[in-house]
Amino acid sequence: MAAPLTAFLATLALLLGVPAAGAFAADGVEGETFVIGTDTTFAPFEFRENGELVGIDMDLINAIAEEEGFDVEIQSLGFDAALQSLQSNQVDGVIAGMSITDERRQVFDFSDPYFESGIQMAVAENNDDVKSYEDLRGKRVAVKTGTEGQTFAESIKDEYGFEVVAFAQSAQMYDDVKAGGSVAVFDDYPVLAYGVKSGNGLKTVTDKEAGSSYGFAVNKGTNPELLAAFNEGLTELKDNGQYQDILDTYLEAGATDSSFWALVTDNAPAFAKGLGLTLLATALSLFFALILGVFFGFLKVSSIKVLRGLATIYVSIFRGTPVLVQAFFFYFGLPQIIGQPVDVLTAGVLTLSLNAGAYMTEIVRGGIQSVDPGQMEAARSLGLGYGKTMQKVIIPQAIKIMTPSFINQFVITLKDTSLLAVIGFAELTYQGQQVYAVNFRTAEVLIIVAALYFIVITLLTKLADVLDKRFNK
Repeated sequence: MAAPLTAFLATLALLLGVPAAGAFAADGVEGETFVIGTDTTFAPFEFRENGELVGIDMDLINAIAEEEGFDVEIQSLGFDAALQSLQSNQVDGVIAGMSITDERRQVFDFSDPYFESGIQMAVAENNDDVKSYEDLRGKRVAVKTGTEGQTFAESIKDEYGFEVVAFAQSAQMYDDVKAGGSVAVFDDYPVLAYGVKSGNGLKTVTDKEAGSSYGFAVNKGTNPELLAAFNEGLTELKDNGQYQDILDTYLEAGATDSSFWALVTDNAPAFAKGLGLTLLATALSLFFALILGVFFGFLKVSSIKVLRGLATIYVSIFRGTPVLVQAFFFYFGLPQIIGQPVDVLTAGVLTLSLNAGAYMTEIVRGGIQSVDPGQMEAARSLGLGYGKTMQKVIIPQAIKIMTPSFINQFVITLKDTSLLAVIGFAELTYQGQQVYAVNFRTAEVLIIVAALYFIVITLLTKLADVLDKRFNK
């Protein structure tokens, strides 16, 4: 009965001018390039290895793209950020170990399931007190935001009387359990198994609970060709055995241990890339922030009330809202307003420039107003105009006053680049997160990242001090 029904629907679709699912895949995606959002750290489904994004999800989407004749551009954003990017049309689809739920089906269209998941509970290796859900009463457990593990923990927390705390990354919740902040963790069993094999310091203490299926998602009612191509490619990979080969490659493997020096050298390319992007974002942001600061700083000391008001509004908005909120707005909110995608570097530079510019505005205003008003009066009495007085008398003195504050703002802006990791900007902190998400050596990786920040900031501070002494003798 199914075959005649399928034929009938295909014929009806053809008569109505609507392509069938196979037609979508065959004709709609070949030669196209799709931007695919994914998580940053969800080993073994997506993680970094020698600086490259690998994992079950990555191998699957790349193999399907090759099979169906289209290209993919992967954006590693984090789970929440990837979903927000999809909803704001920054990406065309998301593959991130994403559970197919009725709630999500209201917002997204899903592919056929490509992995059947399940949930397990784990505790620290040295914890012999917690062996079942009953032992969790009055205690706290850790989960990862948006995962099936979180859904399961929330569903039984009232029955067993425990508290749930959510983290953005698997490595963070594992570290919380090892540090004693939480007594247990609920996670998707393949992710947890990979972590245990890789030495995350935990052990499983319960059998696997039934979980949901993972699927590839697109915005509801959009990209049907891409969804159909994914389904066709997935079927083909299962038929030719490549699908099982991909699963075996990652589910039977774990990260290898190494010395601290090997940790540095093996991940040097990732750290170098992150440091380079950090310096690039800092340089661009400071350039534009300085322009904004000088412009609005002069408006702040203007005798025209409207101009002072404009400068005050600008400063109030960007000093009165968190940098993270600004970053989310420029990356996720602005594209919905202007109808065009905004790349992550542009969003990051906009955020840091406007934020630092607001503080520099106050530095400029304070510097100018710190010069003795008698200087202006004396210059004007000698016949100099307002512009010449500012140029020859006030500004040179104000610069000497402002320089230390400018140097301080430079350092703050460089450190603030780390906040851009939340929107998937691959700067130094982001690269560190990618590394410890795979090997779970959080403390050592963070020491390396902190040392790199310290070295760069120290060198820039010394350089700024030398230039200050040279030009402000």
